[in-house]
Amino acid sequence: MKLSTCLNQFFVQYLPRIKGSSEKTIHAYRDAYRLFLPFAADYHHIKIASLRIEHLTVELIIAFLNHLEDKRKNTARTRNLRLVAIKSLAKMIRFMYPQYRQRAQQILNIPQKRMQKKLIGYLYPEEIMDVYNAVDLRKNEGFRDYCLLHLLFDSGARATEVATLNLDYFDAHNQTLAILGKGNRFRQIKLWPKTCELITLYIQKYRTTPKPLYRHRLFINQRGQALTRSGIHRLCRKYLRRALPPKRLKSLHAAHSFRHARAVNMLCCGQSPTDIKNRLGHENINATMVYLHMDLTHKRAVQKKFIHYAQSTLKHDPKLDQLIDWDHKQDILTWLDSL
Repeated sequence: MKLSTCLNQFFVQYLPRIKGSSEKTIHAYRDAYRLFLPFAADYHHIKIASLRIEHLTVELIIAFLNHLEDKRKNTARTRNLRLVAIKSLAKMIRFMYPQYRQRAQQILNIPQKRMQKKLIGYLYPEEIMDVYNAVDLRKNEGFRDYCLLHLLFDSGARATEVATLNLDYFDAHNQTLAILGKGNRFRQIKLWPKTCELITLYIQKYRTTPKPLYRHRLFINQRGQALTRSGIHRLCRKYLRRALPPKRLKSLHAAHSFRHARAVNMLCCGQSPTDIKNRLGHENINATMVYLHMDLTHKRAVQKKFIHYAQSTLKHDPKLDQLIDWDHKQDILTWLDSL
């Protein structure tokens, strides 16, 4: 069978329709095959159009992986990501073409290259408080950002997941949020009361009027369009830079640092890896287990102090009390300058 026919099924049917892969994943896989196909054709001394499934040998794939490291100077992580793209095709072949099952299994048995474990960067409780306090509530988008930052930590959601939240995913009465995660799978999580009140107030009073195309989205930018994943990363970087020293920023990954902080927080509170896995939307428990090996030197008392704050309601936040009631204040500018 021609490899081109197989790849067409892979990208048009298997990834988007059967596996439910995101556009980001599909684009990454396409990049991998743009490198792999010319290499495979040259390896077998044939044209790309002449490649067949039979040409997918373990020797070819290992030679390609070595080429990535030796010639293209790819990191072990990039090498492994390219291998994942090839293995995903092998899974489809094993699933759809039983006659190639043994060949596909041989490819799936190729091991990934071991990498030095990178320390996960996460925010300490007092740092999260500093980030919250760095939000300028004098600006129109200030409350939206304040609400979004709270939600990132409380939910532990990915930036992409927050960007794709719809209004009807939020249930204020039951204090729950539905999140559309990887593989187009939904998960429902319980939110803290404070987060729910912030979201409710944002929707009622501070949400920019969206353009018709984006009226269903929860978070809207100043142009009336849906706030994107890149936009969320930008605003997170902005507030992290305001709140933290430059040296500290080197170990943090914008929006993901809130996600990591939530996992550490849950771990410190004695919740199980399964609970963490379910909240963060990990497909595999192994992705969650990495948090068990982190250096959790901060005292539990600090964590409990933060939990008390995060679970409090808006009425316990004098700064927000005044913001909510600012329509009734005469000297608004004086009050804003005091923030």
